[in-house]
Amino acid sequence: MPPPPLRRRLPPSAAALAADAATLRRAYLRLISLSSTPRHLDQILAVSLASGHYPLDAAPATSLLLRYASLRAAPPRHLLALFRAFPRPDRFLRNALLRSLPSLRPGLLFPCPDSFAFAFSATSLAASCSRSGVAFSSADSAARALHALVVAAGYAADTFVASALAKLYFVVSRGDHARKVFDMVPAPDTVLWNTLLAGISGLEALEGFKRMVSAGSVQPDETTLASVLPSAAEVGDVTMGRCVHAFAEKCGLAEHEHVLTGLISLYAKCGDVESAQRLFGTMAKPDLVAYNALISGYSVNGMVDSSVDLFTELMASGLKPNSSTLVALIPVYSPFGHELLARCLHGFVLKSGFTANSPVSTAITTLYCRLNDMDSARNAFDAMPEKTMEAWNAMISGYAQNGLTEMAVALFEQMLVLNVQPNPITISSTLSACAQLGALSLGKWVHRIITEEDLEPNVYVMTALIDMYAKCGSISEARRIFDSMDNKNVVSWNAMIAGYGLHGQGSEALKLYKDMLDAHLLPTSSTFLSVLYACSHGGLVEEGRKAFRSMIDDYGIVPGVEHCTCMVDLLGRAGQLKEAFGLISEFPKNAVGPGVWGALLGACMVHKDSDLAKLASQKLFELDPENSGYYVLLSNLHTSKRQYSEAAVVRQEAKSKKLVKTPGYTLIEIGHKPHVFMAGDRAHPQSEAIYSYLEKLTAKMIEAGYRPETEAALYDVEEEEKEHMVKVHSEKLAISFGLLSTEPGTEIRIIKNLRVCLDCHNATKFISKVTQRLIVVRDASRFHHFRDGVCSCGDYW
Repeated sequence: MPPPPLRRRLPPSAAALAADAATLRRAYLRLISLSSTPRHLDQILAVSLASGHYPLDAAPATSLLLRYASLRAAPPRHLLALFRAFPRPDRFLRNALLRSLPSLRPGLLFPCPDSFAFAFSATSLAASCSRSGVAFSSADSAARALHALVVAAGYAADTFVASALAKLYFVVSRGDHARKVFDMVPAPDTVLWNTLLAGISGLEALEGFKRMVSAGSVQPDETTLASVLPSAAEVGDVTMGRCVHAFAEKCGLAEHEHVLTGLISLYAKCGDVESAQRLFGTMAKPDLVAYNALISGYSVNGMVDSSVDLFTELMASGLKPNSSTLVALIPVYSPFGHELLARCLHGFVLKSGFTANSPVSTAITTLYCRLNDMDSARNAFDAMPEKTMEAWNAMISGYAQNGLTEMAVALFEQMLVLNVQPNPITISSTLSACAQLGALSLGKWVHRIITEEDLEPNVYVMTALIDMYAKCGSISEARRIFDSMDNKNVVSWNAMIAGYGLHGQGSEALKLYKDMLDAHLLPTSSTFLSVLYACSHGGLVEEGRKAFRSMIDDYGIVPGVEHCTCMVDLLGRAGQLKEAFGLISEFPKNAVGPGVWGALLGACMVHKDSDLAKLASQKLFELDPENSGYYVLLSNLHTSKRQYSEAAVVRQEAKSKKLVKTPGYTLIEIGHKPHVFMAGDRAHPQSEAIYSYLEKLTAKMIEAGYRPETEAALYDVEEEEKEHMVKVHSEKLAISFGLLSTEPGTEIRIIKNLRVCLDCHNATKFISKVTQRLIVVRDASRFHHFRDGVCSCGDYW
């Protein structure tokens, strides 16, 4: 038999080639989706390049590029190389690259950018900023550049682009620009509304939600409600929260997990724990998020035992706690009395491997700060591999709140050196530290940073600036900033009223308080404290009485320890000691503490009432036996009345209890450098010149009528020796150094840690007269402005 004829192989048809390509594409896409390591991707890329398939099909190339980016497995140059290896990239591949790059590359948007290109660029930039936690100044510039391109390309009204751009601005702390993006869209959709509501907070978010519902053009969804409920919880508006709850029930959204969890959190944080527990009980099988919400609610309400019990129940249910669970459990709101729990939780965090988790480490840092264990707090902070903005803020505010102001400012400076851009919370905490230090030059430096970095000047930062300038002696600058504010809250008014009180300008404080009432703002407990303080330091007795009664009768505010202390101080300074003593018996028992009796003892010292002073000091020795200041006051009173034996007995009693008097010191800044002096101090390098100058200055003062007030000397010694003792007080040394180190006419500013003594007060009046200088003194209770021989306090302090 002849062999069969050979068949001629025909070339494959177009349909067959397309089928093969589709099969190969599916294989590549599946392999890429299953890849979990960079090595897997490298192998797929190698096969694709070797077979020549990579530049032929854009879909696998796009998927490969996105997978590299999601695994953070390739640097930007590698992603760009993948893109450029494709000869004819389509729009999808270009957009995938834009979505994956950590920085904006405007050249890649062209020649034909679409809404996806702009949105992906914004999303990628936002993700990069969120991960890095470093300075946002360059990111802010890139965001504005991208925004300009969006506007130029005609996509400013596109809701998809606007949502991504608004989110980017919120990430770089430019909420003002995010609002402008929103306002440029004539018909915002639900997603854009949700982006706005998620980015803003508090009352602003609640007002935004009301606008959205009132507009009626879009329907809120579960994401909307989940964004609004935390804002209601933040401002403690349980009524608004119930309205949102009713709206959710009406729209059929109340059973959605995110909404239900938000409601649990809202009710718990607003103190309605019973409603939170009831909602939690309606869940057939609560998930981890629901557990976290209720644990957090318990912690916020100080129910630490309940939060620990629920955590135990969570562990028994088989659920595994996450970082949010631990943040909710850590008792940052009620730390005192739970030191052992704090240590146990820290140990659990270490064993569970959560130390690299920034929110957990930040919560641990905050907890230790509130327990005043600053060494442990700093150790937890330093152990963080990546420090978020919240972590920096926790540590800086912890230092400031615990009086370690120099450490707070030093850490802020370190933050700037590392190119981490501060946000409004950082700025507020640092300004608070500057205010405590009384360091005007540092405060001005922080103010310049706000201006130069173009940080959003929100109400909290502006209020912190008012407080800083007032406490650093520049009350006029504080008022200028106050007047420049468009939106003042009650804290802003309180800060300005308190500032006037600190400077002894009681009439201005009362005038501002009246303006506040005329602006229909409801005064708070802190408002009345500021008003009473101003009245006390301004000698406005009748006005203080009226304010105190108004607080109780008109506003139903129960006086606290500080209000009662101010009232006793007000009456005591005015010499009405019997009325002050009688008023103490009318105060709530829990409001009568060492501060109240200390104010009475101080007034007894001023008006030389040794009988009432003995009674007040006896109370103080019982309530606060470790405070040496009260022994000093009583000893000074006896000494001023030449009762030296009684003074010796008081000093001996303090000595037997091993109590040490707080040493007085005075600080002066010259050329941005602080100089500290103590009484009789000769440690300063220029001490010889300072003492020589003080001798000459004292001679001029005596010629002008100055006579030393030797009551400040505490010992039964000769008058000449007493005069020498008061002559070398720290205030005089600091002022002498300031006069030596500055040009004629320059203002002198000093800070005294204790109340300025009678002789130094009198001497400073004469120094201001003979040198023709303005001298500003901040002591432990207020500011004194000395000019031409007169003090702003009117000798009433």
